[in-house]
Amino acid sequence: MEPNKIPEEEVGPSVAKPLLKTLDPVKNHKPRVKKPRYLTHALIIAIGLIMLYPLLWMVMSSFKENTEIFQSGSFFPKNFTLENYIQGWTGVSGVTFGRFFLNSGIIVTLCIIGNVFACSMAAYAFARLDFAFKKVLFMIMLITLMLPFHVTVIPQYIMFNYLDWINTFIPLTLPKFLATEGFFIFLMVQFMRSIPRELEEAAQIDGCGKIRMYWQLIMPLSVPALITTMIFTFIWTWNDFFSQLLYLSNIKLYTVAVGLRMFVDSMGESSWGALFAMSALSLIPLFVVFIFFQRYIIEGITAGGVKG
Repeated sequence: MEPNKIPEEEVGPSVAKPLLKTLDPVKNHKPRVKKPRYLTHALIIAIGLIMLYPLLWMVMSSFKENTEIFQSGSFFPKNFTLENYIQGWTGVSGVTFGRFFLNSGIIVTLCIIGNVFACSMAAYAFARLDFAFKKVLFMIMLITLMLPFHVTVIPQYIMFNYLDWINTFIPLTLPKFLATEGFFIFLMVQFMRSIPRELEEAAQIDGCGKIRMYWQLIMPLSVPALITTMIFTFIWTWNDFFSQLLYLSNIKLYTVAVGLRMFVDSMGESSWGALFAMSALSLIPLFVVFIFFQRYIIEGITAGGVKG
């Protein structure tokens, strides 16, 4: 008897023919037709180039002479030069641009440390502890997310001016150590709530207190959310211009964002080449952080529970 062959006398002619048809692997095999995706890929590449064109134009312009940037219609520099990078790094008023990078690095580091520890402790309290007015305080924290920054900037400036903290790094860094970033608190609360209670109960049976439980259990399990907080804090603080311009007036305390403004003079000649050169350098830390830690951004936002 042939394979997959069923005698008609056993099942009847009316059933055997359809059954044999379904059991025939050759006749029933339909090759999968791969749909061409060249048009989709071409469209994505075209949109990507359109979005990247301003950035590429800025990088190419950083190697042009000032007179060539806006007068020449060529995308690539006719006279390739590094003078813009030399002039930009020299800075203004005797302060090099390296000092601006150092100031931004100090502020970013302090803000990251403050947000990671303060926001994680507040999130641990909201997610795992029971205390009076917990729901009310959590609701107030969520309301702060809806307040525009410009609503609170004037009272904050008056308070910091009264404390004689203007023209220092304190107004830019101290609030981060007081858990003022409601977005990161909410992010960590949602992540910590997904951690199984059984782990916490087992640690409590072993004599683990609240502080030790937070430091040795919750914090290691919340690494994706913590890294996400670090990345967003770095990007937002590095790109912050308004707050740094508001509280810093001494050129030696200027950051990268404020230092770039000094190359543009509304009343005189602007150093566009140096501005584009330093702008290109200021983007390097952002690209490095995003390229190496982009998977943690998605994991920290979407992860729920413990993998095991």
